[in-house]
Amino acid sequence: MTVLTPDLCIIGGGSGGLSLAAGAAQMGADTVLFEGGKMGGDCLNYGCVPSKAMLAAAKAAHAAQGKAEMGISTKDVEVDFKAVKTHVANVIAGIAPHDSVERFQGFGVNVIEDYGTFTGRHEISGGGYVVRPKFTVIATGSSAFVPPIPGIDSVPYLTNETIFTDMTQPDHLVVIGGGPIGVEMAQAHARLGIPVTLIEGAPTIMPRDHQGLVSILKPRLESDGIRLIEGHGVTSIGGKKGAIEIEVDGIGTVKGSHLLVATGRKPNLDRLDLDKAGIAYQRQGITTDLRLRTNNKRIFAIGDAAGRMQFTHVAGYHAGIVIRNILFRLPAKIDDSAVPWCTYTDPELAHVGMTLKAATDQGITAKEVEFALDGNDRARAELRTEGKVIGVVDGKGRILGASILAPQAGEMIQPWVLAISKKMKIGAMASYIAPYPTYGEASKRAAGSYFTPSLFSERTAKIVRFLLRLP
Repeated sequence: MTVLTPDLCIIGGGSGGLSLAAGAAQMGADTVLFEGGKMGGDCLNYGCVPSKAMLAAAKAAHAAQGKAEMGISTKDVEVDFKAVKTHVANVIAGIAPHDSVERFQGFGVNVIEDYGTFTGRHEISGGGYVVRPKFTVIATGSSAFVPPIPGIDSVPYLTNETIFTDMTQPDHLVVIGGGPIGVEMAQAHARLGIPVTLIEGAPTIMPRDHQGLVSILKPRLESDGIRLIEGHGVTSIGGKKGAIEIEVDGIGTVKGSHLLVATGRKPNLDRLDLDKAGIAYQRQGITTDLRLRTNNKRIFAIGDAAGRMQFTHVAGYHAGIVIRNILFRLPAKIDDSAVPWCTYTDPELAHVGMTLKAATDQGITAKEVEFALDGNDRARAELRTEGKVIGVVDGKGRILGASILAPQAGEMIQPWVLAISKKMKIGAMASYIAPYPTYGEASKRAAGSYFTPSLFSERTAKIVRFLLRLP
């Protein structure tokens, strides 16, 4: 065994771990990185990148069908499913060098291509090395959670970790789970011409999002050919490869050739042997304070392993917090009040900050301001008027949150993120100059609606009439 004593040891080469490793090494810290799987982690190999590549192919297929309302008609669209999956693989391969072992070795990171396991309070072993660092950061991410449904192990099933490399075109895809992964993959496959049934045991799909906007999204999903089953749980699974039978409470048997399980994620903690380091953890992740320190104060946890919001951009944000704590000894703390998320359906559904209900539950007097896309000229020109912008504002006009359903909601949410993080008031959103015609104007119009009751009131009219009488 070779003994190393670096400044920093990072366990996990996903988005958070790689951001931290690159920053720390380039700032002069002696850095060791353990990664026993694929560099780039879930985001590059099984999550963000392949799913968006597949959604892009599905959007291209959908667009190729034309729009009769615009006078555009086309013949039947041909989809080469294997070529779609090759496109997904090519996108991953094109980005992979950015996350490669060689690139990070070039930064000065000592990359150990094995899983790191704690063998003491401040000792990690793996790949023939014993590492005794000054600081350690756990960045092991998460993986697909497969619920213990009776019979599930008797049939082949897919998760986000296997669906992108399966070149077989389903005759009928059944998706269990109506969260972002399940809904995105359901729409992608449906637009590629595959019959899809999506089953969600909760009363509605996407329960974390604004339900007023989800209710607008559902008809679009159904128009793409998705059969939605909500509020009915799966009781058992049977059948065989190519002929899977899912028993749904209150519905009966749903048959499909392929099954995708998209029922959430669990942190990757099993290989770590956390007890040997005295690190406290729960089922949802490692316990940390707001500085992302564990109870073993020289060990930090970031990203999905820390049991907080499971987003790539959150892992990157956590990496910055930890750099400030470890390298600069600043007591930087996380602030989750302005963390956005986006589900990349078409239209997209994005959110940041509080909902009205969340604000009310905290005793905050607040109200919603909104503007529907049927009043937006760009949306009308493109016949994409099924969306809406909704902002949440407190009694003093401070922006608390926003939810957007629109073709580019992930882009449109960003000014709201900035406004919340800088504690801006709604007047700032209402008064900036937006280029015309853009979807972004809808945010300005939603913000402007906050002032409508007072601006067009009888009191204002009296003041204006009085001022106009002045010489």
